Amino acid sequence: MPLYPDNIKSKLPGIGVNIFSKMSALSKKYGAINLSQGFPDFGVSPHLVSLVNHYMSIGFNQYAPMEGVLKLREAISTKVQALYSAKYEAETEITITAGGTQAIYSAITAFITEGDEVIIFTPAYDCYAPAVELNGGKPIYVQLKDPYYNVDWSEVKKVMTRRTKMIVINTPHNPTGAVLSSQDMVELERLTSGTDIIILSDEVYEHILFDGYEHQSVARFPKLAERSLLIYSFGKTLHATGWKIGYVLGAKNLMKEFRKVHQFQVFAVNHPIQHALADFISNEKNYKQISSVYEQKRDFFLDALKSSRFKFSPTPGTYFQLLDYSTITDENDVKFAERLTKEFKVSAIPVSVFYHRSLDKKMLRFCFAKQEETLAAATEILKNI
Repeated sequence: MPLYPDNIKSKLPGIGVNIFSKMSALSKKYGAINLSQGFPDFGVSPHLVSLVNHYMSIGFNQYAPMEGVLKLREAISTKVQALYSAKYEAETEITITAGGTQAIYSAITAFITEGDEVIIFTPAYDCYAPAVELNGGKPIYVQLKDPYYNVDWSEVKKVMTRRTKMIVINTPHNPTGAVLSSQDMVELERLTSGTDIIILSDEVYEHILFDGYEHQSVARFPKLAERSLLIYSFGKTLHATGWKIGYVLGAKNLMKEFRKVHQFQVFAVNHPIQHALADFISNEKNYKQISSVYEQKRDFFLDALKSSRFKFSPTPGTYFQLLDYSTITDENDVKFAERLTKEFKVSAIPVSVFYHRSLDKKMLRFCFAKQEETLAAATEILKNI
């Protein structure tokens, strides 16, 4: 029996098990096709797996350096310079992390203190606000504008105060797939000029854009980059979400503070996989082809739904697609997502859960990072609802 069970004061009293775990568990219970949680159901590159096995077999099985294996950080530096014409020093401005979520939490913990305000755009991925609150900060929410989930920068300006310590951006955006433009970055740079505001830029879907869109990384904008921490994920790029490896870019002064927190949260990240990744990303074909792979999957998914009662605009980025079900039922999105799983055997995520106050717009988020046969089976069901 636990000690003093009635005296525990939760730091996050309004938060339970997250929606991704709930829907995946429900999907498993009812034998549904799981298009809810964002993970691929196809394999990692056999070459990458063989590299991991190689580095395990030759003895890289003990702690890696806290900041990450140097040759991986050097490979990342080369990659970023080639993609975004930005130079990040491998020694002092790049850190390898245990996935994107850990990187985000460490970044917020490193800089947010009691009373600091953090601007977050909703709908938002669910890890931002809890990290702010756990560090004594206050999330300040700005709602993205329908129908394309654009940022209204005049609203951002209105909520900025002397207590604003950080602005969190996410492009390509989870859950909507929206993509920030170069003009958005110029506006963000203008708004933060002359302030001490830090930008936390979640760019984990940097390689998953469609229809000719180009990723506008913060790294492309020097004045913005000098006040920013940029978050990336090998799991998203290389179909290996279970490996939980990502990285952070940031100016030396910011990275110094980030590493102070990082070392006490995870210290070091999987050693042999870091060596394998360094070799693998040295060939740009191993990450530049990702967009075309997912664009084909998106198009296959949506082509199959053209005759359905769902409404949609093709997502410009990520491997998520929003579907509007308003012509099917008036049920709120949580109830419909549950019924979709139980009765029709396809699971999705209700978009209302990504808002700080539940906002039901009759939208569900579906993950199309799946094999063609998985998508075919799911869409056969969805188009007949």
